[in-house]
Amino acid sequence: MSAGLADAKILDEADPVRDFRRRFALPAGVIYLDGNSLGALPAATAPRLARAVETEWGEGLIRSWNDAGWIGAPARVGAKIARLIGAAAHEVIVADSTSVNIFKLLAAAARARPGRRVILTETGNFPTDLYVAAGAADALGLELRAVAPGAVMGTLDSDVACVLLTHVHYKTAARRDMAAVTAKVHAAGALMIWDLSHSAGAVEVDLRGCGADLAVGCGYKFLNGGPGAPAFLFVAEALLASLASPLTGWMGHAAPFDFSDDWRPAAGVGRFLCGTPPMLGLIALESAIDLWLEADRPAVWKKAARLWDLFADAARPLVERHGFELLTPAAAERRGSHIAFTHPNGYAVMHALIARGVIGDFREPDVLRFGLTPLYLSHQDVWRGARTLYEVMESGAWRDAPARAEGRVT
Repeated sequence: MSAGLADAKILDEADPVRDFRRRFALPAGVIYLDGNSLGALPAATAPRLARAVETEWGEGLIRSWNDAGWIGAPARVGAKIARLIGAAAHEVIVADSTSVNIFKLLAAAARARPGRRVILTETGNFPTDLYVAAGAADALGLELRAVAPGAVMGTLDSDVACVLLTHVHYKTAARRDMAAVTAKVHAAGALMIWDLSHSAGAVEVDLRGCGADLAVGCGYKFLNGGPGAPAFLFVAEALLASLASPLTGWMGHAAPFDFSDDWRPAAGVGRFLCGTPPMLGLIALESAIDLWLEADRPAVWKKAARLWDLFADAARPLVERHGFELLTPAAAERRGSHIAFTHPNGYAVMHALIARGVIGDFREPDVLRFGLTPLYLSHQDVWRGARTLYEVMESGAWRDAPARAEGRVT
């Protein structure tokens, strides 16, 4: 391991965003390298939720939809997230789950390209993207064309209505060139939908600058909104007036409290709302986003790249001596903010790590992932995490891990 603990300490002393670590409720004795799956709890979230439950709900009751600003929360929080992903405030709204939002945007995009019969995506994408795309294609009477990642651009033709891709891949952390891919999709006459679930809060995203059409993302990974936090969706301004949501729920109505029998879409991105907003989840997410907006984001993205380089450097002996294979591209512009390796005994290795207080995660069949979340991880955390992984392999401690259990969260 060429980089040492002393080097990590020097990097921490020079870290311009190091004080944000104190703004999270991190458990003692744990190095948390799984923020790419569930972000850590911001310290301000618990008291904010307590106030929402005890005062806004407990005392304000239904009046809090107005008095506490609940009814405007989807647009308000969406406008805040817009600042993190290079969008305008009126182009983003918080609603539903990532899966539901993917369906909404796929259906809207496909209907906006009549006569085109294909939804194009890649194999090996996150399963919900593939499952929802297949369901949407079936519901709309379209064809789902799922091809190998490297073949996507080569299969663009005049039959393709829309393309669904993940910006940062959930397993490998490989990052696509958003601007270049979007331009090619536009040249083919199709609409581009980006999944930002492993991008928002992990790397710089500039939807407007890249000419993106549509995007979705979740609130519970790098954005730290809590388990099952509401998701968000983005619709480019040029499409706001023409796209129609396939889920015409009452909150997407132009005047929901007129209780009209006839559907009339709200102006702008608000038409993509559906049911009543889940206020406790929205409040927790807003608490986390408010924290994010205090950070110097260019400094955060630079730190994320340094943490990755530090882990990769510290893990080099694992690749050389213990059969690990690095899955994530080495170039900073081609990767997200998690690092992934394959190992034939990956499940056992990860359990041995977790038993020692270093929490990453495992993805079938043999992938170990480590989330390098820049707001609350220190360089020393990352070095110690990689060092513990090295010690687990050197000692053979992974051999004592329990047998793989089906149906459990990993």
